[in-house]
Amino acid sequence: MPGLMSRASLVVKSKFSKMLDRAENPTETLDYSYEKQLELLQNVKRGVADVVTSKKRLQMQTDKLEQSVVTLEQQARQALAAGREDLARQALERKSAVQQQLVDLDQQIKGLEQQQEKLVASEKQLQTKVEAFRSQKEVIKAQYSAAEAQVRIGEAASGIGEQMADTGLAIQRAKDKTEQMQARAAAVDELVESGALEDFTSDKTQLDRELAELASQSQVDQELAKMKSELGAGEQPKELEK
Repeated sequence: MPGLMSRASLVVKSKFSKMLDRAENPTETLDYSYEKQLELLQNVKRGVADVVTSKKRLQMQTDKLEQSVVTLEQQARQALAAGREDLARQALERKSAVQQQLVDLDQQIKGLEQQQEKLVASEKQLQTKVEAFRSQKEVIKAQYSAAEAQVRIGEAASGIGEQMADTGLAIQRAKDKTEQMQARAAAVDELVESGALEDFTSDKTQLDRELAELASQSQVDQELAKMKSELGAGEQPKELEK
């Protein structure tokens, strides 16, 4: 049973794959892939911009703290000169804390710089790949379009295309209908000539045609009798002499 289910699944996947292959347009697929790569490249660029922005903020904070260090040192000197050692100690303690913050900020800035370098390198590599893919995409699209045009021309020339097949069927139907109409016309003519079908386009009735036919037959009989009489009165043909 598991083997049967596996084979059935394989058949379904195979048919589904064929359906996708027929429905898939290579040019649309390539354009879609290129758009996705461009989106990824834009995300990397935004990542670089975010890292640079964060680094700039830390650098601005560092500048402020460095100015604070100078100010605290000056305050400590002034307090000591005024005989306020306690105030001078507090200023120096605050200076030490600020300096520790500067050390931490410096490490964070270095970490962001390393991250920025990696992102910039990734961006360059991705940019190169995207440009290469774009060139290859255009070549493949051009080749596919040329092959598609060649197939259409070949089908049209050989008559195997769907449109040419429909045209061939239309021509055959037209021929069949033409032959049918010609046969019908011939049958009508034959019926009219035989008198089985009255010709309504003529002003003569069926009786007129029958009388005309009798008159014609009588005229033929008279001419035949006349010929016989002339032959009997004249010289007999040699082949008739006894």
